[in-house]
Amino acid sequence: MLSTIILFISGGEIFFIMFIVVMVFGADKIPGIAKGLGKGMRQLKDATEDIKKEIQKSAEKQGIDTSFADDIKNEINKVKQNVDEVTGVVKRK
Repeated sequence: MLSTIILFISGGEIFFIMFIVVMVFGADKIPGIAKGLGKGMRQLKDATEDIKKEIQKSAEKQGIDTSFADDIKNEINKVKQNVDEVTGVVKRK
């Protein structure tokens, strides 16, 4: 979701947001804030990975076939590759 939001923010808007952040928190506190946000995002990612693993283990214990998820991931990766190949040509021109 955050990456989607960032796509719609222009350079001027980013500059304005950074200006407001510096004015509110001060330049000396920004590294600490960024470090805290990074740690929080990492903990969130780790927690979601743990939840995924637990769901996978539970499904396997119950005898539920989860191989279709791997098939879907493979197909999505193929589509991403195709899109990257096409957009790579477009971006270069």
